[in-house]
Formats: sequence, structure tokens, C-alpha cells
Amino acid sequence: MRRNFIIGIDCGSTTTKAVIFSPTGKIVGTGRSRMAQHMDRPHHVERDMGEVWQGVAATIRMALDDAGLNGQAIVAVGVTAHGDGLFLLDRTGNPLGRGIMSLDSRATDLHDHWRQRGVLDQLVPLAGQRPYAYSANTLLAWIRAHEPERYHAIGSILFAKDWIRLCLTGEVATDITEASTAFTDLHTQQYSAAILDILGLEAMRDCLPPILDSCARAGTVTASAAAATGLLAGTPVSAGLHDVTAAAVGMGHTQPGDMSLTAGTFSINEVFRDRPVTGEGWSCRAGYRRGLWNCMAISPASSSNLEWMARLLLPGNADATTILMREVEDRLAAARHARTVPLFHPFLFGSPYTAPASASFFGVQSWHDRTDLLQAMVEGMVFNHRMHVSALCQTGPVARVGISGGGSGQPAIAQLFADVLDMPVDVSSVREAGALGAALTGAVAVGMQPDLERAVAGMDVSLRTYDPQPAQVAAYDGIYRRYVELAQAMRPFWRALYDTSPPAHVQPEPETGPHPAMHPHARHATAMGGIPS
Repeated sequence: MRRNFIIGIDCGSTTTKAVIFSPTGKIVGTGRSRMAQHMDRPHHVERDMGEVWQGVAATIRMALDDAGLNGQAIVAVGVTAHGDGLFLLDRTGNPLGRGIMSLDSRATDLHDHWRQRGVLDQLVPLAGQRPYAYSANTLLAWIRAHEPERYHAIGSILFAKDWIRLCLTGEVATDITEASTAFTDLHTQQYSAAILDILGLEAMRDCLPPILDSCARAGTVTASAAAATGLLAGTPVSAGLHDVTAAAVGMGHTQPGDMSLTAGTFSINEVFRDRPVTGEGWSCRAGYRRGLWNCMAISPASSSNLEWMARLLLPGNADATTILMREVEDRLAAARHARTVPLFHPFLFGSPYTAPASASFFGVQSWHDRTDLLQAMVEGMVFNHRMHVSALCQTGPVARVGISGGGSGQPAIAQLFADVLDMPVDVSSVREAGALGAALTGAVAVGMQPDLERAVAGMDVSLRTYDPQPAQVAAYDGIYRRYVELAQAMRPFWRALYDTSPPAHVQPEPETGPHPAMHPHARHATAMGGIPS
């Protein structure tokens, strides 16, 4: 049996996938399973680390069975998983409580306190970003304050993909993309003692794992992992990538100026740069290799809104989201001015604003039907991407834009992105971009390819480009302006919306000139952490 297949593991926020690829990127086998989220307490979103490993091992076996292969056919393994969050080990190398996901919001009050004290701004020149409430450093500070016994028992600080790779290889490590989410210097791309000092996390210095290049060999599959997965003991495993970066690489984006948009649980928008660029509306993190940076603007406000609506309208139907997306596709293909459609702020799980925004429909009338509301949700999702994209355009020129997720494989959805952004957008034939990006790091680790750039160039992938339609661009530009104006009008009400005490008189915010989203050369608002409350 030829041993030239590579497997990519992608453990996302809701689904875990193991995908086997041919040397040219063709999918030959897939395993997929849903992964439980534990939400026993308000604001806590966690995963049992043992369940994570059991789920990943099962999907690997599914993929091998689906491909009709055994472990001897797999030459390398690459791993990616949902980024940020926190997976801790004790000093014996065992899980220290559950893993904390990036959907967790327990540290919001602490994060607000840091913002008010100027701590977040103080970190930008060092780290290239303001930590999020779900960043590993913020969560560590929360644990120090609220679970001191757990804090003092920490032996190793990992991220989700690092835990999976540890289960495969027995080796503790992280990679450059993951380490840069919380702990590394913007310029050196090495651990920064100053960041830990500012946040009062000095005691964690010795708990940070070694940083490997993303395409480095991080170890080999152990005998126990081979028994659990069906892989061959001794199979090399690469260090892997943060899921945002893995998706970009899987879409074929490896060069400065390449912009990638992923519509998933989070609205993920990123562009590679050959120098570090900091600013108000984005985070600047390490790219997939040293000397490359990834400017990223995100918020938990994308297709997760549609999944929420699908659960309400079609409970128990595993294909509910797909069914609803097909329902709205014909409406999106029509001229936008032909029908009045409500506006929707897609802030069910969070927003780009520092204020505690909430989701809202605006302009709903008796003649609107279910499909109108679904169209409003899809448009609101894409408007949120537009806000982030404009921030990233301030970091430098954009060579090309690629999109994935959120139904972007449907022509009407892809065309909507092009019209709302007023940019040509590419849709790749790759169905599992994150898993492919992870798998390609494995291919480089074993010498199948010399580097990720040439690994991507060697993939048999086709692109379809959607160009903006001038009439639709003009219509959506006007609708988007109203979308932003409504968000500005709602800001004074968000924080106290559910307060049962007598309402105080709300003074309108003073006019201070055009909102950033209305600026003719930066048409969109800034990203998470950039729009003040």
C-alpha cells in the first residue's frame, strides 16, 4: 500500500472532523462528529478534555473507514482546533479541570476592568493586540482571582489543538500561531516576560510550552494513540496551526495581501502582512512562519445566528441550517430594491462593539414572511464581515479575497459577499479548508513539500470568482449605512435593556462627525475592541 496520504484534524467549536487527503489535496475520506459543550454555569463554555480526545480518535477511525484505508497509508498528521480559550494540565501532565472554549465569557468583568484602567491599550505595542475576554491570558488572570488552588496547580498551559497533539504524541508543545494569541512579543515572536508582568501572571513563565514552527515535527503517534485511532505508531505529527490560520492556508492564501474570510461560529477576517501592523480595529498575531504576521478582526457574530434560528424553526433536524439557506437563496438572487426586507443586527453571541450588544430585527411588518427574516439575518451576517474588512484594509493593500463557510459555496451567498464588500471574492473548491491547512503542515514536516507556499501551489484546487454588481453594490451600501446608524442609536440601550428598574432618561449621544463606518475611504466600522461603548 502506498503511504502518501495525509490527514488533517480540525476540532471546531461544534464539530470535529478528520479528513484524509491525497498528495494533491483531494478528499478521500472524512470522519465527523459533534463535540459536547458544557455550560453548567452562566458564562462558562467548556469541554471535557477526555471527551475531546475520545471524539477525535473516533473521527480518525471514521475517516480511515470512509477512505477504505488503514493507518499504514497515512504518512503524516496535522492538527488544528478552535483558537484561544485555555486547556490546562497539572504538574503530572493530567487535565486540570475542563478546557475553556473561546465562547466562554466568564472573564468579561475582569476584561472591562482592564480596559477602564488602560491595561489593554498598554499591551498593544508589546503584543500587537488587546486581549479578548476569552484569551488565554485573561482566563488565567480570572482563574488566579477566582480559583487560586487551580491556578497554583497549573503545570502546563495549552490550547485545544495542543491537547489533541499531546494525546497523539505524548509531547507538550505549541506552535507560533497559537502562542501569539496571548503570550508572545509582536516583533520577536517569542514569549514576552513583560506581557506576563503587566497582567500579574509572572508565576506562569515556566508553565508555557515550547514554541515550535507550525510545520515542525512535534512528535510521532504513540502506541496507545495508535490503538485508539487506527493510525500507525511512529507516524509523524506536525506542530499544526491556529484554526484561523489553517483555514487561510487551506483556501490557498499564503502571501502578504491575501485576505481570508470565514463565516462560522465567529466572523473571522484576516490578512497576511510582511511586517507587524497595529491599530484600533484588529489584532496582529504571528503568521504561519516567522517573519509573517496575520492581522485579524473577529467577532462571534456570523453564521451561528442562522444555526440558532434553524434550531428554533426546525428543531431536531440535522440539516436545518442548509434547508433554510436554500430557502433564502432565490430571494438573494433578486434585485435588492425589488422587496423591502427588515434589518438584523447579528449579535446573539457577541458583537464587534465593546458595549454588551444584543441581536435585533428592525422594520418588521405584517407582510414580511419567514424568508424575509432569514434574508435579513444573512445580510446582517455579511454586514458584520464588512465592518471587520474595512478595518483590515487600513493595514495595507489587499491582493485578493477568499471566503469560506456560512453557505458561501452557494452562488447567491458568495455574490452577496462581493456586492456588500464591493470587492471581487473567490470561492475555493476545497470543502474542508481548515483540515487541509493542518494536513499541509504535516506534508511539509515529512518532506513531501519544502514549505507551505509550495505545498499550496501543488494542490489541485479550482477557484470561482464573483465580481461586484454595481446596482446591487449601490443598494447594499445604503442599507449598510442604515445598519450602522441603527447600531449607533441602540448603543445607549444595550447595557440596561433587561434592567427592571425604572428607566433613566437617555440623552442622545452628541454628534461628533461621521461614524467610522460612514467614512468614504473606510466605509465600515472597526473590529472587536475598536468601537468604544
